[in-house]
Amino acid sequence: MAARERGVACGRLAGLALAGVSLLALGLGTAQAQAQATSRGVPKRTEATPVAAPADAVALSIPDGPLEPALVRFTEQAKVKLVYGTDLTQSLTTTGLEGTFPPLEALGRLLDGTGLSYRRVSPSTLTLVNPRYAQLGGRPEETVRLDEIVVEGRPATARAAGLPPPTGTVGQPPPPFAGGQVATGTRVGFLGNRSVLTTPFNVTGFTEKLIADQQARTLADVVLNDASVRNDAPAFSERDSFFIRGFSVVNLDVGFDGLFYLANPRRVFTEGIERVEILKGPTALLNGGTGRVGGTINLIPKRAYDEPLTRLTTTYLSDSQVWTHADLGRRFGPNGEWGARANLSYRNGNTALDKNAIEVGVATLGLDYRGERLRASLDLVHNTQNITAPTSLFNSVAANIPVPRAPNPRLNTASSLEYIDTRQNMAAGRIEYDILPDTTLYAAGGVSRYNEDFLTSFYQVTSLTGRATNTLAIQPQEIQGLTGEVGLRSKFQTGFLGHFLTVSAVEANNRNYRGGFVAPTLPVFQTNIYDPVHLPRGSVNTALLPRSNDRPLFTELSARSVGIADTLSLGEDRFLLTLGGRFQEIDQQSYNTRPGPTLGALASTYERGRFSPAIAAVFRPTEALSFYGNYIEALEPGPTAPVAAINANEVFAPIVSRQQEIGAKYDFGTVAVTASLFEIEQPNAFTDNATRRFSVSGLQRNRGLELSAFGEPLPGVRLLGGVTFLDGRLVRTPGGTFDGNRAPGVPDVAFNLYGEVDLPPWLAPGLTLTGRAIYTSGQFYNQANTQSVPDWTRFDAGLRYTFRGATDKPVTIRAVVENVFDNAYWASAARGFLAVGAPRTVIVSATMDF
Repeated sequence: MAARERGVACGRLAGLALAGVSLLALGLGTAQAQAQATSRGVPKRTEATPVAAPADAVALSIPDGPLEPALVRFTEQAKVKLVYGTDLTQSLTTTGLEGTFPPLEALGRLLDGTGLSYRRVSPSTLTLVNPRYAQLGGRPEETVRLDEIVVEGRPATARAAGLPPPTGTVGQPPPPFAGGQVATGTRVGFLGNRSVLTTPFNVTGFTEKLIADQQARTLADVVLNDASVRNDAPAFSERDSFFIRGFSVVNLDVGFDGLFYLANPRRVFTEGIERVEILKGPTALLNGGTGRVGGTINLIPKRAYDEPLTRLTTTYLSDSQVWTHADLGRRFGPNGEWGARANLSYRNGNTALDKNAIEVGVATLGLDYRGERLRASLDLVHNTQNITAPTSLFNSVAANIPVPRAPNPRLNTASSLEYIDTRQNMAAGRIEYDILPDTTLYAAGGVSRYNEDFLTSFYQVTSLTGRATNTLAIQPQEIQGLTGEVGLRSKFQTGFLGHFLTVSAVEANNRNYRGGFVAPTLPVFQTNIYDPVHLPRGSVNTALLPRSNDRPLFTELSARSVGIADTLSLGEDRFLLTLGGRFQEIDQQSYNTRPGPTLGALASTYERGRFSPAIAAVFRPTEALSFYGNYIEALEPGPTAPVAAINANEVFAPIVSRQQEIGAKYDFGTVAVTASLFEIEQPNAFTDNATRRFSVSGLQRNRGLELSAFGEPLPGVRLLGGVTFLDGRLVRTPGGTFDGNRAPGVPDVAFNLYGEVDLPPWLAPGLTLTGRAIYTSGQFYNQANTQSVPDWTRFDAGLRYTFRGATDKPVTIRAVVENVFDNAYWASAARGFLAVGAPRTVIVSATMDF
């Protein structure tokens, strides 16, 4: 509560589309160079297929130049697996190799003059080390037998092998693609890690490097790099909430290490996160029906590197927030089998929004064990968030007026007496065991508890002049999650047909405790969004407000499922066909929480079981090109009417959604491009702004085209961007009243472009310029399409300076200005609510390794 006690011009679509065309043209014209990951401190994994006897020499052709791409070429040509942190190889060069050499001798030659050597971390893995760390055994181990280094290859770049190994997902995720901002692969639900090219869905994995370089505070800052994802919650509220492919995905549906109902149901902080993975479209087969129809976001927790890590980051955010973050990692054991990674951070101070202040504390601990056949991990997470004068998600506009222009983004309609205090604790574990070389059993599970206490307000605009009715509200609640999964993955051959069989059983339980009190009389007063009226402190006796730790059970959701899938492979994995389905059972119950004799009585119950089939295929005419298609469904828990609706807290029955998608992906070596065409149909849920009634009525159909590109087209130039064209329609509404209208909150066009340019060493060594443009077209606010909000553009600019400190460890200074021109705009009009975009925000940080 310390934070509260302190009392605390739009671009045009044509220009942005031209930039998108230029981006794709640049990718298409890029020479086919080797992918390279230039991130600092990002764990890098390069792997290949099984190798021959130790005496066998291999033909190598590796030019002189930067060490990182040379190592990628080495692993591909010599068939050797390396695991290392790319902070070791940053700025190093090699004289290259040409000829036939034993692989270990060749690796030693490549490392000559770099100050690095190699050692074994397991019979199947080598790592690079700095010999100065003698206690780590940092010396070449000539006794390492190459015939022990047998790898069941995960791709070194997005071009590599099709079917993944049968092993699961404990350990480091797939390596970064060229540029280090996007991963070469992601976890595809219970199918495990797959490369981008061999995944029959549109997937993106944002790396720890990108999270750090953009100084992302929460998950919302990271997913904004994807043109198909938009945030629909105000930046200074207590929560993040998303639209993916034009459909709502709330933070409650975010996965943690493949498990659901464990992540913070309101806001995920990034300190302990190594990857943010987005899989677009329904995911019933892949995740057991717990993901939403628009897509699924999965968080990969940090794991210890092979080299010790001691990193301290201090950040200043306008107007007066100070953020300190410590990141510590170590491995133990003869071969580094045991790992520990701890992240501790504290942030406090006033934000760029008037009267708003935030206090955030985060503590995470990731433990892991990696043996030859057994792998395991345990993650512990604790975080708190205390906000003074938070903005509300539920702001709206009356039905009889146009949506007024957005107010100054620094103005706050909330009063200083308002607050939201939250806390969350979570534990999650995973274990895998290879019962055979090509068969793995795994089990995972976790538990979480989240508490939320608040006094906050939401307004309804009643006049074009900005006049509004502001209503105070309370709803303390506790959310509990419990999830478990067991499964098997096996890779085998039947004649000419390869199989990758996966079986999974999942049970997820989510309980919500709230209500059960007689609400005190809270003020309802007139204000103006352009000149807010603020209540004085003491207007409400907050000591009398109920708390979240003793609320009755309001809803309980249990999702049980069994899924099976077989990926068939033909022609050396040129053709991959995945056939499968999942039988799901969703049991949802709600209880009466009004005080009186019926308190705790069952109010409604829904139980639905259904088999959801899926079919997906990938055709790879070349190593670098793939075409894919899929049909997949989602069985979702029914929505709950929000607090601002007149039927607040009403729970609706589970709903079924369907997707059809085709697409193509191409890897140029240092740039990858993707294209997707999709159609998704979902029963429509919406709050009518005239009646303020929330209902599931009719059908929404979204058709879209997604184009994206990422990588390093030129040395020192990194790009990440895309454009999404969406046609969201209401195709079946009650009485046909709104049939054919645009779906509310769904923009026609969304565009993103993030870029980095390293200045030449002779001009400014270690200096990188960064910039980002985000464009969202106008959106309709209501189903009648009589109210709308205009398009908006946000520009960010920054720089990064990296140098070696007194201890020869990297030091990085970062500075970013978000919303450079301080534009005022409605960031979202989704779900019947309005969200104001954040004002200009300055972020400056210094990261030091010790």
